[in-house]
Amino acid sequence: MKTLLIVYHSMTGAAEQLAAAAAQGARDEPAVDTKVLRAARAGVEDVLAAQGYLFATPENLATMAGQMKDFFDRVYYPVLERINGRPYAAIIAAGTDGTGAARQLQRIATGLRLREIAEPLVLRNGAQTPEAILARKIVPPGDLAQARDLGAALAAGLANGIF
Repeated sequence: MKTLLIVYHSMTGAAEQLAAAAAQGARDEPAVDTKVLRAARAGVEDVLAAQGYLFATPENLATMAGQMKDFFDRVYYPVLERINGRPYAAIIAAGTDGTGAARQLQRIATGLRLREIAEPLVLRNGAQTPEAILARKIVPPGDLAQARDLGAALAAGLANGIF
């Protein structure tokens, strides 16, 4: 059985909800074991044991969240050259942009020689004031559906040997 590892960080709930929706879609594929971990808990062994990855992060100050960057800092060199070609996808929970975090994550994944199977899914909530940015988020059903579809597609591709 193949394993899909979903690694996420969330401060206000949006990235967590999106990761959960992606996991829900992935779990519809019985030939794939879906493992969901917060970035702070995910490690080298988790990355090596998986055949595919989905990374979900908020964009903070035009970059990925610090806890997500910490995850990559901790696993990067120990897994380098050991996961080449494995597929990945990314979900960015953003206020109004998201492209900075997406580019940063893509650069790291390129360095790890991972294979991007879809453009980063950037979902914007429009938060611009400090109060709105810090508020607990409720992700709209349409955004959750996109995350669910991405998780399902990644799991189906793994199960069927497409990637």
